[in-house]
Order: sequence, then C-alpha cells, then structure tokens
Amino acid sequence: MACTFGHDEAQPSPLPSIPQLPASATIYELIATTAFGLEKLVVRELEKLGYAPRVLRPGRVAFSGDESAICRANLWLRTAERVVIAIGSFQADDFGLLFDGTNSLEWERWIPADGAFPVRGRSHKSQLSSVPACQKIVNKAVAERLLQAHHVAALPETGASYAIEVELFENTATLLLDTSGLGLHKRGYRTSVAEGQLRETLAAAMVSLSVWNRDRPMIDPFCGTGTIAIEAALQGRNSAPGIDREFAAEAWPAVGADRWHTAREEARDLWGPPLEQRIVATDLNPKSLELARHHAERAGVVGDIHFQQRDFYELTSSRQYGCLICNPPYGIRIGDERESIELHKKIPIVLRRLPTWSHYLLTARQDFERLIGQTATRRRKLYNGRIECTFYQFLGPRPPRRDAEGKVIKTPSVAPTDEHSPEQQAPAEQTPDEQRGDQSSHKQTAAQQPPQKQLSDTPKPARTKREQPAPVFGGLKEEAQRQAIEFANRLSKRARHLRRWPTRRGITCFRLYERDVPDVPLIVDRYEDALVIAEYVRPHERTAAEHADWLDLMVTTAAKTLEVDPKRVFTKFRQTQSGASQYDKFGSDHQIMIAHEGGLEFELNLSDYLDTGLFLDHRQTRSMVRDEAAGKRFLNLFAYTGSFTVYAAAGGAVSTTTVDLSPSYIEWAERNLKRNGFGGPQHQFLVADSREWVHALPSEPMFDLAVVDPPTFSNTKRTGADRQEIDDWDVQHHYAELLEALAERMSPEGVVYFSNNFRRFKFDENELPSYQTREISKQTVPEDFRNQRIHRCWRLVRKAGG
Repeated sequence: MACTFGHDEAQPSPLPSIPQLPASATIYELIATTAFGLEKLVVRELEKLGYAPRVLRPGRVAFSGDESAICRANLWLRTAERVVIAIGSFQADDFGLLFDGTNSLEWERWIPADGAFPVRGRSHKSQLSSVPACQKIVNKAVAERLLQAHHVAALPETGASYAIEVELFENTATLLLDTSGLGLHKRGYRTSVAEGQLRETLAAAMVSLSVWNRDRPMIDPFCGTGTIAIEAALQGRNSAPGIDREFAAEAWPAVGADRWHTAREEARDLWGPPLEQRIVATDLNPKSLELARHHAERAGVVGDIHFQQRDFYELTSSRQYGCLICNPPYGIRIGDERESIELHKKIPIVLRRLPTWSHYLLTARQDFERLIGQTATRRRKLYNGRIECTFYQFLGPRPPRRDAEGKVIKTPSVAPTDEHSPEQQAPAEQTPDEQRGDQSSHKQTAAQQPPQKQLSDTPKPARTKREQPAPVFGGLKEEAQRQAIEFANRLSKRARHLRRWPTRRGITCFRLYERDVPDVPLIVDRYEDALVIAEYVRPHERTAAEHADWLDLMVTTAAKTLEVDPKRVFTKFRQTQSGASQYDKFGSDHQIMIAHEGGLEFELNLSDYLDTGLFLDHRQTRSMVRDEAAGKRFLNLFAYTGSFTVYAAAGGAVSTTTVDLSPSYIEWAERNLKRNGFGGPQHQFLVADSREWVHALPSEPMFDLAVVDPPTFSNTKRTGADRQEIDDWDVQHHYAELLEALAERMSPEGVVYFSNNFRRFKFDENELPSYQTREISKQTVPEDFRNQRIHRCWRLVRKAGG
C-alpha cells in the first residue's frame, strides 16, 4: 500500500482496484478496529482500496463489501488492528433479550457444524455489566442456533475458529465475527520480541503521519529492533503488510480460498522496486541491531535499510529534505529517568545538524516540549500499548520544485510587486491531514489566523535575495551577525593590547575576554596556541538549538579573529558552582598540553574537565608563594593539580605536603612536580579530606607556609561504617574552624594564604584570633581579569605565642 502524503513530486503507488461485483453479490457491514487516534488513517487506507468508510466511534471504522473485501482489507490495512463482520445489533438490557437477539442472527451463514466459536466481550454503560455472564449467554444462544440450523445433535468445535465478540454499549448489543485471528500488527516478520518494542501498526502510523515517501531520505536513530524502518520500507515498496501471514477467515468456506488466492496475487503484482534512497536505521545496542536485520530479512526489505551501530549524539547526514522518525527512550517504564531527561535536552542540539529535515518523535514524556525548549508544529495523541504517548511533528522546509527532468525550478530573485501575486517563500511541509484539508488534529483560533491582505496601490519593496525557510531546530537570529562583529572587534582589540605578554613577561596563558560585550557574555582564555571559551548559564530568548548555533558562530568568530586552529578551541558550560562540580570530569577526549608560566611547566587537560588544571586568576598569588617559600615547610590544602606546590618547590621550600581528596588530582599534582625536576621523600602527596586531615594532625608546629584555596561547597561520599562523618564542606560556615585548627600546626609567624571564589563570602577576623589578617585581593587578581572580584584572598600570619 502506498504512503505518499508528502509533496507533488511523488506519485501515489498503485493499489488493487476494487473488483467488479456481480449483481447477486452479498454486501456485508465490515468494521476495521483501530487504536485510538488512528481512525482517520484507517479511513484513508480504506478509501485508497476503493471503499467508502465512516468512523462509527473512536476505535471503529465501518465500511461495506463482499467476501473479497474481507481478504483485501486484511492484507492491505497497515494501521488497523482487526477486520470484523458486524453480524447484528439490537437492544438488550436483560439476559433474555441478549439471548433472543443473538439466537435470531444467521450464525450458520458463517459457522459450520464443526466450527469453534469462542466468545469474548466488553460492556460499557450497560445494564448487563457482567462480561463473563454475557459471554455465556451469547455462547449458548449461538450453539442452539447452530444445532437447529445444521440439524446436528452436537457441536464438536474441532474445525476452524470463528471468534465472536459481544459489545454492550448503553444497552445496545453488537455481535461481531473476527476475520483476522491474530491482530493485524502481527505481520509475520518479527519472530523475537524485545522490551519496549512498538507495535507494527503504530510504527506504520508514524510513517503515514509524516511527509516521507520513497524518494526522500529517512533516518531512525533509535531503531531498536527495526520496526519503524521496516514499516517505512514496506510502504515504500508498496508491499501489502499482511502478505506473509495467515488470517482466521482463510479457513472459512464462506469466504473461499479462491478469493484469498486472487487477493494475494494482486498484492504480489503490486510489489514495488527497491528504494533508491536506503533508509538509515541506527542504534547503540548491537543485539537490537542483530534482531532488526533478521526482521528486515524476513520482511523482504533488508536491502532497503542500512543498519548501523551508532550513538544518537553522532547523528549526521549529508542528504537533504529527509524525515527523521523515531521513538526515543521514555525513561518512564523502561530505562533510567535521569538519562532520559539528559537525552531529551540534547535532542534539539543533535537535530540541528539536519536543517532541511522534518522530524517526528513519539514519546510518553509529558514534559517533552519543555525539555527540548520549543513547541512542535503538530501534536497527536497516540497509544503505545497502554502507554499514552504524543506524536510530536516538526515540519521542516519544503523541498524545491523540480521539472520533469528532475532539475530544480528556480524562483525569480526579485519579489513580484503585484499585490495579488503569490508569495515567493516556500511554505513549510504539510502533513497528510493538512493536504486533505483535515483540521481535526490542529485547530487555529481567531488570534492564530493569518491576517487578511489589504488591497493597496503601493507596491511591495523588492527583495534581492530569496528568503530561505528556517530550519526546525537551530538557525541564527538577525542580531547574531551583529553580535559576532562586535565580539570580533573586542577580541582583536584585546589581542593587540596583550600581544607582548608572552615575550616581555613570559605569560602565555591569560584571560583575553570576559563578557566585555553585554550581548556576548562569554569568557575567553588563551592557553598558548589554544582557546578555552566558557559560557555561563543565563536567560536568553533562543531555543536550545538556536543557542547552540549561536555559540558555534561565536566560537568560529573567535578562532578566525585570533588565528587559532578551530580544533584547538574548547568550549565549557558553567553553572553556579555546587559541590565539587567545578572539578567534575565530563569528557574523555584527553586533549593534553604543556603550558608555561613563570619559567615552569604545567600539564593541562583542555577537554575533559570544567577547569583546565591551572587557575589563571591565581597567577599573582603563586608568585607570592614562590617568593616566600625559601627554606619553608609548605602545605597545600585542597591542592587540585598542585600548581602552588610547584611554585613553592621552585622557590626553595625544604618540604611540601599536597593534600586533595581526588586520587586523579593528586597523581596530576605529582606529575607536575616531577615535570619541573622536583622529587624525593621531602615532597608528600596525600589523598585525604583536607578538613578531616588537619584535625587528625598533632597540635605542634609542622608548617611555615600554607595555601588554603577551598571550593565554595563540596559533597563527599563516605564509605565504611567505621569512618567518622564530617559535614559537607561550606566555605562560609567552615573556614574559621579549619583555619584555627591549622593555626595549631603552623610555626610562629607562619603564613597562610587563604582564598576562595564565593561572591557573597563574609570574612570575620574576630573568628580567627590566632592570626593577624590582611586582605590582599587587589594585589592577587591579575590585570587581565575584568572581574576584579574573581576571587578574594587574605594573608594570615600566625601570632607568635598564640
């Protein structure tokens, strides 16, 4: 069956024509049952088969036909669940009426003497609410009718199955006979069932509701066991979905094997050629892909689908005007909720790589649009089993029109001046419902209606360049180019101002830009031949994908302006500091470089951590430590990668002790020290909680010089029942306690450099009676930092005899 509900360039695939019925043919009332929300798709499919369907109620589409219609509907309906015969309907508000009404119907017309007739039922808003009791009454009434009609004494029920369904709705009983047997979603190609699979009928509906046709590219980046891709390929090849399975009515003499044979031959004759553009189906799970290939092979479309193991975040395509159709993980019933949320937030960032495509996503997440940061063009409520889902449709630009030879029909570059001439800009894609004039799935309010044109003698201003429709995800707003120019100008000016720092001062790592242009609130740090661009969370009017494109523009602008290889530009995304988040690892690219500062070398990781391994705002403080370190016993608490330790060793410290809770950072600090030629037992590296470690030391002078540069907050996971718990670190609440404890381990006149980055930090010297205190923040913040409150720093001197 064809599914070409897209653009004019594709012609509908042929369908079997309705056979010419003899005058004596018996016409039956048939019903196609369907999941809620798919009724109009079933109507469309039946219309293409040549019938005149009508929606009776949600989940029920009626049409009329003879025995051949039973065969054709079962073979060709893609989105229906079953095809049933309406045997009769009557009022029944008691069991007697139910029995009499059932018994009066011509069951012998369909069911032979040896036929099995199981009964299932349902009741809604009816006096007869006991479904099991109703089933028994119907079974008994049918049995008595068959005994009398076939003139037999017994019904062995050893023959074919004739499943009966009794529906009771508002005291009206409807008796149905199931011709399908297994549900129509059972195509026959899927032999293995995996967790979270879509029904084939729902997958087919998703494809039918899109603008995809066999001439367009298609991708399913969460293909799982391949159902969506296979159903699309079957539609593209014009394959009857039921061609490879059996139906209950095939064993019914009343329908006849010749009719089934004729219907199947028609279906085989209409099997279309292979797809010129193979469907791409990717997934990260190799076992799912193995099943998907197996299913596609059984369905006869394995050559029409390219299966590939690939992470969604690597999605890309050079093809244009395609359709992405998928069912991403919900994280509600199956999978991890947190991972699902993170995935959905990144969906628009990934899909912006397909700017000309239309996108269709089915999800049970009610917060989907909030997570992706923009609203869909269309929404449709669908059901995946019993899970209520929404099918979100994002319609992309319409493909250019082509002539008979396939060449693009060019639109004039100057807009027409006649007020009645058509607009030049191509409209966005239309869904099948829109093309049919169906407004059921999306209604416009008066406020949403486009304004009516006013006749005027004044011509429109001519446009010299045709406007291109915006992509669904991403794109740049008008002000982006202006912001990029201002950003480039400021970067260029700053670069000229600092151009002599490397040669005259030996400073090769410095802050180049710090939110200088209000519209471009970024941080740009130069690390020799590389740039690190940090963005802080802030409100803006761009969608997530638009913002990603905007950030790409700014990164490209910075690289070009500063003549830096784009591969040496690294972006970081900062939020308000919480816990140890400033140090958390978030990548694994392992872009390592050796930076130089003050005649020393430091290993930096520009890609994998929020911070690089060298805090540029402490350049001055490190020099102060080196100037005071000669002959001193040095302590570095919350040491991070040990840059203060390297400076102290370079200044002539007789010993150094470096303490941090992270084994990775302690190893990093040790590498930094060795890289600069410092080693030996006088340099100790300890993996420990700094606060806990200080409290455990003997109360005696052990250090002459110390640096305490703690995070604002820190949450530490403890293990082991025998470990004493210490509250999570909060610099405002715990700084005085820690520094006073440290004072007992400092020599008289010993110096402690205490620094932190908490903007609202309040220093109270009265809480530090063991020290003489002096704030030196102005001397320690380097001049390349526009924010002179990047940190606050105090020089604490241990009082003699304190």
